[in-house]
Amino acid sequence: MPVPAHAPSPPDHRDLGNSLDLFHFQDDAPGMVFWHPRGLTIYRVLAEAARRHCHAEDYSEVMTPQVLRDSIWERSGHWTHYREDMFRFDDGKEPVALKPVSCPGHLEIVRRRQLSYRDLPLRISEFGLVHRHEPSGSLHGLFRLRQFTQDDGHIWCLPEQLDAEVKGFATGLMAFYRAFGFGDFDVKLSTRPTSRVGDEALWTRAESLLGGAASEAGLAWSEQPGGGAFYGPKLEFSLRDAWGRLWQCGTIQLDLVLPERFGVQYASSDGTCKVPMMLHRALFGSLERFMGVLLEHSGGRLDPWLAPEQVRVLPVSESHGPQARALAGVLDGSNLRVGVDNDPGTLALRVHRAHADGVPFVVILGQREIDSGTATLRERAGEHRTLLQEQVAVVLARQCSPPQ
Repeated sequence: MPVPAHAPSPPDHRDLGNSLDLFHFQDDAPGMVFWHPRGLTIYRVLAEAARRHCHAEDYSEVMTPQVLRDSIWERSGHWTHYREDMFRFDDGKEPVALKPVSCPGHLEIVRRRQLSYRDLPLRISEFGLVHRHEPSGSLHGLFRLRQFTQDDGHIWCLPEQLDAEVKGFATGLMAFYRAFGFGDFDVKLSTRPTSRVGDEALWTRAESLLGGAASEAGLAWSEQPGGGAFYGPKLEFSLRDAWGRLWQCGTIQLDLVLPERFGVQYASSDGTCKVPMMLHRALFGSLERFMGVLLEHSGGRLDPWLAPEQVRVLPVSESHGPQARALAGVLDGSNLRVGVDNDPGTLALRVHRAHADGVPFVVILGQREIDSGTATLRERAGEHRTLLQEQVAVVLARQCSPPQ
């Protein structure tokens, strides 16, 4: 839905990162993030959400090296088609590079397995730190970095399994995005770029297969000529935020080239060795970039399950501090992210500070509450209610739990 002309400007995630004490940037590490404790908490919550999603969809998590020699990158095609975007150096023996993607490492893991058609589809994933030599003028907060975390995943499947895998990914992705408050997205089929590997017939086949699979999944997609990866076409999923802007995040790419280059094969039902189809896919694309989009989409008022501090306990006066800390310990034991503000200042000022810090719930504890064994629970929007202290953890744990 278009944003009205009189609507305020979107918040800048860099300003939110500063005001909410989440992260910062400095010239000593261009295009890289200094994570503060609160920002790292959000980072971990996002990673765990993706891990839960991957586990539910039968992915096995792996980890691959940061530095690989040029023989790997020559085989994958990155040395020819992506070299200028890589951080390269010499290890004293031969050229090496920091990985910009995790797929070559994943191919090396799968190549060592004695795959049968019964093992397919095979799905693996990695939260891989990657480095890309982005021009300094293009760096932009969390949106364009040189070091970031890619939620890289790959699927090896039989030809007849392709449609189901693309459909399963797209269906799961829509549910995944809805949990973060995104209900509208755009889908593009990005086709063969100028610099690519594989012949024209292979690209025609790959584009036809992926487009057909997208249509079978019920996706309304449009073509984006020349936007594919050098090894295959891709579907790009762009989220529409609260301000009407589109952000490219998730992707699934069909690769008919790299499995053969890396010698990945499976024993088919007739006993012959065949090369499986390979899908590259990501939910966030870049975890950092997704966080930046999420911060601007929400204006820093993250849903309770995402907030770095979910509840703050406020004693009415300093004399109520011990009881407030005891209640905070109970909430912490219920896996809630909790803080206590017993600083000097009025209660109203501390309530305002909690909400300015993005804390969705405040628990107020004064003499009246202590005498009655209760606590006042105040929500970000201003609603408040009185609960028995033993109920507070139960109510907050339910309201702060991740969407199912």
